[in-house]
Amino acid sequence: MRIAELSRRSGVPIPTIKYYMREGLLPPGERTSPNQAQYEESHLRRLKLARALVEVGGLSIAAARDVLLLMDSQMNGLSALGKAQYALTTRREHVEDEAWAEANRQVAELLAKRGWQVGPRNPARQTLAEALATMHRLRQDDYFSLLDEYADTVGRLAGLEIETIMRRPDLDSMAEAVVIWTAIGDAVVSSIRRIAQEAETTRLFGNYMED
Repeated sequence: MRIAELSRRSGVPIPTIKYYMREGLLPPGERTSPNQAQYEESHLRRLKLARALVEVGGLSIAAARDVLLLMDSQMNGLSALGKAQYALTTRREHVEDEAWAEANRQVAELLAKRGWQVGPRNPARQTLAEALATMHRLRQDDYFSLLDEYADTVGRLAGLEIETIMRRPDLDSMAEAVVIWTAIGDAVVSSIRRIAQEAETTRLFGNYMED
C-alpha cells in the first residue's frame, strides 16, 4: 500500500506517519521510486501500536521508541516485564530529606509484608517512594491509612493480569502482551479509578458534575 492508504486505514495523518518514521517508531517502507514507497500490513500494525502508546498510553516519543525496540527484541516474559517497566517509568530527581527517608521505609515495609521481591533500583519503586514523600511534605497523613488497601487491590489485579497473559500460546505473544499491557494498562487503571471516584462522590452527595 502507498502512504496515503496507510494513513486512511490507520487514521494517522501523513505528516504524523513521516514524523514517526523520522523518530524511529515506524520502519521506512520499501522504495519503489525516489519519491514513493510501499508499506505492508506489518507497517499498519506497527503504526497503530505506536499511536496507541503515544496518544493513549501517554508515552513520550523516546519512551515509545524504547518500548517498540523491546518488542522487536527476543525476550521471555520476565525480561519483558522488567525492561518494559524501566522503559515506561520516568526517573525523577528526588530530595533526600526526612520525608524521602520515611517514604523509603514505608515502601520497604509494604514490599516485605507481602513478600514481593523487587530490585532496589526498580524505577517504579523509586517513583512510589517519591510520591509518598510528596504526600508527607504536603501533610496528607491520612492518605497512608490506604496504602495496604492499595497494595492488596493492585496485587490481586497484577496476579490476574499475569495469569491471563500466561494462557497465551507462545512466549512471543506473552512478551508482547506484557509490554502493551504495561504501557496501556496504566491509562486503563487511572481512568477506571477516576470514573469510580465520581460515581462514589455522586452516590454520597448527588450529581454535582455538569454535563
